[in-house]
Amino acid sequence: MARQSSPPPRRPRRTAQKPELAVITGLSGSGKGSVLRALEDLGFYSVDNLPVELIPKFAELTRDNPVIKAAALVVDIREGEGLKRFPEIFARIRRSVDARLIFLEADDEAIVRRFSETRRPHPLGAHRSISKSIRSERAQLAPIRAMADLIINTSKFNVHELREFIGESFRGQRDQAKILLYVTSFGYRNGVPPDSDLVFDVRFLPNPNYIPRFKKLTGRNPAVARYIRSFPQTVEFIDRISDLLVYLLPHYIREGKSYLTIAFGCTGGQHRSVMIADQIRKKLAEAGFKAKINHRDIEKRHA
Repeated sequence: MARQSSPPPRRPRRTAQKPELAVITGLSGSGKGSVLRALEDLGFYSVDNLPVELIPKFAELTRDNPVIKAAALVVDIREGEGLKRFPEIFARIRRSVDARLIFLEADDEAIVRRFSETRRPHPLGAHRSISKSIRSERAQLAPIRAMADLIINTSKFNVHELREFIGESFRGQRDQAKILLYVTSFGYRNGVPPDSDLVFDVRFLPNPNYIPRFKKLTGRNPAVARYIRSFPQTVEFIDRISDLLVYLLPHYIREGKSYLTIAFGCTGGQHRSVMIADQIRKKLAEAGFKAKINHRDIEKRHA
């Protein structure tokens, strides 16, 4: 999963005189159409693939038309050479309209899979492989990505989750709803998940794998979970890490982070990391955060 390398620029404070304009851009296959439809459902006046030269006029209309309270448009690689003028044009319209730039991206593997499923050619043409087209598109969009207020990697979102996330972000719901958490367990023998943002090593806890009756079970088994929890360091670790995350997450949200992968690793990824990940996800949910669970290696021993 691509990371947000630096905090996005701060947006101007919204005033009653300035309507909202959401400009959606990003990689082909990253879900721009789904985001546009989600905003349309929220009452945004929506336009897809608007030529760059017309964006200032569109911004002017959204500002001067009292009927339009908010608008959204998509501009992307289909624009061709005209896309090179977008950074200058967007910077100019931002002076008169409360504009927000949303950049969508996804891992190469996810984009290739989506194009394969839809059997549609990449906008850069069918004369080259999808992988080469993706690399070229990333390079061409890099200056625009650097301007984005919100960068969303949609690799782990399905269509419904993406629309829900956009809805929550633009309805102004509580901060907790503005970040999607993935809590993952894994085994170090299979490598650290490459999309991890925060990694915690729980191999300091006693290993149930050395107890014959637990060896073929997992951390989701009540007896195994009770065994791991029976050690005081387990309870203290869960409490301390939960408190740390609840403290950190609002800061990530303020810096524009829209998703965070928190990984817990043990040796094989079946016992300790599984139990800890489940408990941390539960604690985060109790604190009001949305968290999905994924046990990457829980079945590896049986493969």
